[in-house]
Amino acid sequence: MSIRIATFNMENLFRRPTAFRLEDPAKRKEILDDFAALVGLLDLPAYTAADKTKIAGLIEKHRAYDINPENPPPIYVNQSRPGKESGLFKPPGPGKNPHIEISANGRSTWAGWAELGQDDLDLDVVRNTGRVVSEVDADILLTVEVEDRLTLERFNTQVLAGALDRRPYPYVMLIDGNDSRGIDIGILSRHPITSVRSHLSETNPDRPTQRLFSRDCPEFEIRLNGTPLVILGNHLKSKSQDDPELRLAQAKRVAEIYRSALERTPHVIVAGDLNDHPASDTAAVLEGAGLRDAMSHRSYRGLPGTFGECKSERDKIDYLLLSPGVWQEVQQVGLETRGIFADGIKPFDTVTSKADAASDHAALYMDVDL
Repeated sequence: MSIRIATFNMENLFRRPTAFRLEDPAKRKEILDDFAALVGLLDLPAYTAADKTKIAGLIEKHRAYDINPENPPPIYVNQSRPGKESGLFKPPGPGKNPHIEISANGRSTWAGWAELGQDDLDLDVVRNTGRVVSEVDADILLTVEVEDRLTLERFNTQVLAGALDRRPYPYVMLIDGNDSRGIDIGILSRHPITSVRSHLSETNPDRPTQRLFSRDCPEFEIRLNGTPLVILGNHLKSKSQDDPELRLAQAKRVAEIYRSALERTPHVIVAGDLNDHPASDTAAVLEGAGLRDAMSHRSYRGLPGTFGECKSERDKIDYLLLSPGVWQEVQQVGLETRGIFADGIKPFDTVTSKADAASDHAALYMDVDL
């Protein structure tokens, strides 16, 4: 049976962090760095006077108290009881330069969290994302950077089936991962998903207090004829606040999970966004486990990258990595780049700028006889 399997980093379906939409990479990095610093400070068991000053400064800098839906802040602190003794700070009064005073004395003295502010995507962006998915028309699509399962289901029914009049996927699955920004790994399938195994609670062997996977490494088992197919969905540590040691540790664990899956079935695929190029140590670990990159198959004739301008292997971060049992059955491999707006890429006629691009990732797909 010939089926099409694909992976696509969709960069959220209906809502996207405001920081991710900034075209200036320096400003985007500044917000993400400040967010990481704020989260680290808020997680301290006890706040010193210096800690409180830093926390207040970051909250003031990024309007992390503001709930204006017309102009959402890039960072927001969500308190369960703002203004109460159990809160982190009291909401400021009116004024352009409000002063924040931190009343909590440590992580255990208040309930809440920091998150990246989000705003709604324009309908044109959502439809362009749907257009990529409908043009690829995969039987099984591994989705990266999706808000949650219900959002993926709404995209399936309201955008694919509703706005684009395409056949919806009967099987939709997603388990919320470790990323507080709402960028999870899901799957759309035309074949039954018989089981899902999550690895989100595993810890980093080198840093026991840290979760290993930035998102998760879900194992989706799908029934195909008499032999199951296992897809390991991945979105490894990003290059922002780069941590190559963590990304490498994640890849090593993925290789272990892959070898374990091979004991159940010869048909195993590692799919998703590895956030590293083919010559990296990350890729080498997975290739060393016996996996082969679909884009290295003789049938592939597309661009060398999968991200941005896709013009070199340095732009390749999205993968379909195949076990030997899958590799030998590959018929063709392709890349759908028309959802991207970048120099040298011809987009869909509905993609006219970076603002309405479906994603800055291409969708990678292959046809395989399983």
